[in-house]
Amino acid sequence: MSYTAPTISSVGLVVPQYGDIVGYLVDQYKAIFGSASYLGPDSSDYQDIGVRGMIASDNENLLQSVYYAQNPQTAIGASLDRIGRLIGTGRKVATHSTALVTLAGTPGAIITNGVAGDINGNLWNLPTPVTIPSGGTISVTVTAQAIGNITAEIGTITSISTPTLGWTSVSNAAAATPGNAVESDAVYRARLLVSQATPARTLVAGTAAAVAAVSGVTRSQVYENPTGDVDSNGLPAHSITCVVEGGDLSDIAQAIYDNRGIGARTNGTTTVSVTDPSNSGISLSIEFTELGYIYVYVTISVHGLTGFTTATQQQIAADVTAYLNSLGIGQPVIYSELYGAALNARPNPDQPLFSIRALSDGAQAAQTTATLTSGSANIVVTSASGIATGQVVVGTDIPANTTVSLISGSTITLSANATAGGTGVVVSFFPAATSDIVIPFDHAAKGVAANVVVNLV
Repeated sequence: MSYTAPTISSVGLVVPQYGDIVGYLVDQYKAIFGSASYLGPDSSDYQDIGVRGMIASDNENLLQSVYYAQNPQTAIGASLDRIGRLIGTGRKVATHSTALVTLAGTPGAIITNGVAGDINGNLWNLPTPVTIPSGGTISVTVTAQAIGNITAEIGTITSISTPTLGWTSVSNAAAATPGNAVESDAVYRARLLVSQATPARTLVAGTAAAVAAVSGVTRSQVYENPTGDVDSNGLPAHSITCVVEGGDLSDIAQAIYDNRGIGARTNGTTTVSVTDPSNSGISLSIEFTELGYIYVYVTISVHGLTGFTTATQQQIAADVTAYLNSLGIGQPVIYSELYGAALNARPNPDQPLFSIRALSDGAQAAQTTATLTSGSANIVVTSASGIATGQVVVGTDIPANTTVSLISGSTITLSANATAGGTGVVVSFFPAATSDIVIPFDHAAKGVAANVVVNLV
């Protein structure tokens, strides 16, 4: 390819490459000093041409980068931020995870600048000060010191990192609400393209764009039923249903109110009253649905090959969990993709570190409160409805890969003994299968490290 000056054509900006520039300079040199001039790689003149060619090539590449920075589909970093500000949609900043914990201690004890810890080494700041009331316990919201998606499952925030007189224990009865990492270029770029639908010709597209732009919203989906009958998702006639994850409820309701179609019903399980200041203060109830989650259980049997380590085993579980959490609202879990996610743990596909001998998955079929008997193969549950033989049992004090072997009334016999006792333990039952998992339109798959088990065989 011969040298061509930078041009803007139908395909965009076209710039010459380094080899083309050097070839052009060599030709020009010989035209000036004669075709017999020696320009071998070891000659000082050729090396000088190479240096000047590299400088010119660097400038051409910079020119192309500037050109790409003007397009939201190709801009990166700060350039993408500038385009977003012009569109009116800024990049979402990172947030801190929070969790509701219960503190116990001596009534009247004051905890100042207290810090709790979880089993993964993460630190959580208490509000300050906290005074233990007369009952000896108090529930407060703690905030992760590290910014981003810091997770803490039930019963994992249990240590006191700042010993304080009168403060005796801390525990969390619910999983933490994870924060958000700084929005990546890829996610931000996709949201910018959606946000451009705000002034769209269809009000549904505008509503979807407005909801997605609400601060704190991480995922959202808008469904429309323009017919006069209930649709296949059970959504009422002439309605829109917004399914939303994250964000302030009032801000979400306002976005729906400002962009919905005239006369269309807003449908959902959450109701927020919105007042229109420009319409004599009239209030309207806006309905939408907060995203629900289907917890997915995966068990993988792998045979380690040369180079396999415990780090590989952990990476397999992490990659499968990441795949589950990457799925969109209502998007099914594809069984074969679980194999693909697990195989991501191979640094080099040409040098496999393990072979997958078996893989099963299942969505949570039933969850109940159970009483465990230490050292016994039996648990007593409040209800055995929806629980079947062969399902995998997951819960506190139950070994990994335990399955149901027998059901008699409310007593369930397990395939392995429980290792500890407890009362009021939440236990989940998953049907082990080798098939795709359908996710309802208002839910998303949820991957949790404790529910992804990798066994060596």
